[in-house]
Amino acid sequence: MYERETRSIRVVVKPAYLDDQSDPDDRRFVWSYTVTIENLGAEAVQLMSRYWNITDGAGRVHEMRGPGVVGAQPVIAPGEKFQYTSGCPLPTASGLMMGRYQMKAASGEAFEAEIPAFLLESPYERRQIH
Repeated sequence: MYERETRSIRVVVKPAYLDDQSDPDDRRFVWSYTVTIENLGAEAVQLMSRYWNITDGAGRVHEMRGPGVVGAQPVIAPGEKFQYTSGCPLPTASGLMMGRYQMKAASGEAFEAEIPAFLLESPYERRQIH
């Protein structure tokens, strides 16, 4: 698991390789990732939008932006958590994801909560020892 805390918002990510949805012979590798967003602060926050930076094993970068997550813009009260699962296909056997959420506090203040960088690893990745 990967964890990052920004402005009393803890983001924890747990990636998992999906062997049943992947096809290495066709250069299709698929992962799920479960994200838990916990509000450790004193006021409610709303997740407004997301930004992802996805780098595949060949170094190609793909950026994604959009409103909310999985079709929702959740309000997370103090001491509460919001969890969702999404997926990422890549043409390589490994990759790296990182990003941030645009949050809005109940006071109206906007801020970013960082998503920790996390590895997408599969059993098909060729490891090199230097």
